[in-house]
Amino acid sequence: MHPLQCILRVQRSLRWEPLTSVSWLLFKTCKAHSTLPSTACPSPGQQEDGVRKDFSSRLATGPTFQHFLRASAPQEKPSSPEAEDPPHYLTVDELLGRQRKVYLETYGCQMNVNDTEIAWSILQKSGYLRTSNLQEADVILLVTCSIREKAEQTIWNRLHQLKALKTKRSRSRVPLRIGILGCMAERLKEEILNREKMVDLLAGPDAYRDLPRLLAVAESGQQAANVLLSLEETYADVMPVQTSPSATSAFVSIMRGCDNMCSYCIVPFTRGRERSRPVASILEEVRKLSEQGLKEVTLLGQNVNSFRDNSEIQFNSAVSTNLSRGFTTNYKTKQGGLRFSHLLDQVSRVDPEMRIRFTSPHPKDFPDEVLQLIHERGNICKQIHLPAQSGSSRVLDAMRRGYSREAYVELVHHIRESIPGVSLSSDFIAGFCGETEEDHLQTVSLLREVQYNMGFLFAYSMRQKTRAYHRLKDDVPEEVKLRRLEELITVFREEASKANGTCVGGTQLVLVEGPSKRSATDLCGRNDGNLKVIFPDAEMEDAANPGLRVRAQPGDYVLVKITSASSQTLKGHVLCRTTLKDSLAHCT
Repeated sequence: MHPLQCILRVQRSLRWEPLTSVSWLLFKTCKAHSTLPSTACPSPGQQEDGVRKDFSSRLATGPTFQHFLRASAPQEKPSSPEAEDPPHYLTVDELLGRQRKVYLETYGCQMNVNDTEIAWSILQKSGYLRTSNLQEADVILLVTCSIREKAEQTIWNRLHQLKALKTKRSRSRVPLRIGILGCMAERLKEEILNREKMVDLLAGPDAYRDLPRLLAVAESGQQAANVLLSLEETYADVMPVQTSPSATSAFVSIMRGCDNMCSYCIVPFTRGRERSRPVASILEEVRKLSEQGLKEVTLLGQNVNSFRDNSEIQFNSAVSTNLSRGFTTNYKTKQGGLRFSHLLDQVSRVDPEMRIRFTSPHPKDFPDEVLQLIHERGNICKQIHLPAQSGSSRVLDAMRRGYSREAYVELVHHIRESIPGVSLSSDFIAGFCGETEEDHLQTVSLLREVQYNMGFLFAYSMRQKTRAYHRLKDDVPEEVKLRRLEELITVFREEASKANGTCVGGTQLVLVEGPSKRSATDLCGRNDGNLKVIFPDAEMEDAANPGLRVRAQPGDYVLVKITSASSQTLKGHVLCRTTLKDSLAHCT
């Protein structure tokens, strides 16, 4: 890290806090002794001298600037808490979980699912046990989301429910500790601790390594928090622990943070700047997942296709990043490093029978080399998430998306020409600042023009700290937002039903996930386009062993003849069990 960055980071995290706390303590002491003679309470000048002397003495015995330089410099993180010395106020034994049971609850996006697995990996190595029973938990950790106000309100409501659990806790048991992890902890910080005294600890997305220490401090009865954002943390050396032993797929985080600074988005402020994991560490994780028998991996990142590994000096050339035609960035063009196309190529070579997906990308980062690789490589899913957010160029400009409607539509056509049969999904926001009825109708027309297979649509929710919060006005009434959202959802479903209807009569390769939630006699899985496929649990032929009759199991690839389609689901009957490689000639 550059020394200036280190100074700014230290200043942001420690700005005047010691001086403020000492001044408050002196004020409280003087007020309590206000009946004493004036000599018993120092004058303002004496108070100031006292504060300065006390602060100076504390500062002299505290960490130096060199300490922060050492702490902030990129270095290999210890893989276990025993590998580094504990802070002076804690013993090694106090950092251990001593078989206390942890209950983890996840809200929000796929990154939070992966964060949960990272947090659990760290706690497991510290001696904690995992429980799925809330009543027997000693520690409850909520991995939270801040993308919209509704997401945060869900957490506040959940805390009120947990308050009763904590209050009724038997005194014969260890005290129940409750923690808030992730984006909400990062965005609200001390507001959570002040508003809900029952919360014992906060850990931002870059502070999960500190969980054993935070829990140890909480055990002493104090509230503990670490919400510092990092310019380097990627948890590259932490192998996430899969939360579902029967899972057929896994998420692999390849980068964290976002530099796009779209005007509506809180992510850069809750997850920090972009930084990517070394390619070698990603490949190692994917290999381990393959060895465990998993059949699908989704590469994760807030802006996953802007991946840029700078860890190997020989690849830090002056070659600029290639963008999609007609797209721009809100930051200076980045140079050097191993790019997403290189990573995608290497990951797809680990196991030809393992499907590869990635999310969530930005439309600007789809150069031709990425599209060509998706087309050529059989195990890279022909499915692309292409967040549009709006169909109005005027609104897109206010959102600081870096493209016009025309550039976006041109990219859609180019993707469909490059990858025949590709499945497209998108995100849309209804009622952004200043959105007129004409802007809304342009979004409706984009939905009809592109005809997405999947969509994620939401009403706009203004977030503090964002550019929109400081510079724009949230002037679309709530009832108008909701009405426009309903209209977008209706149009999306109509068009998605048409798009998915083209699958009827054809054959789809499906990765079996398990029993259908709605019928005990049906199985469900997902096709290459990530659509859910439902089919009867029946005997079928095993293509690799003619004459052998089998039933599909989670993790099997099966061919399904599609008989009906909706905006969200395909239905059909199973033909045979197969492999990814052998299926390519049969899917239509």
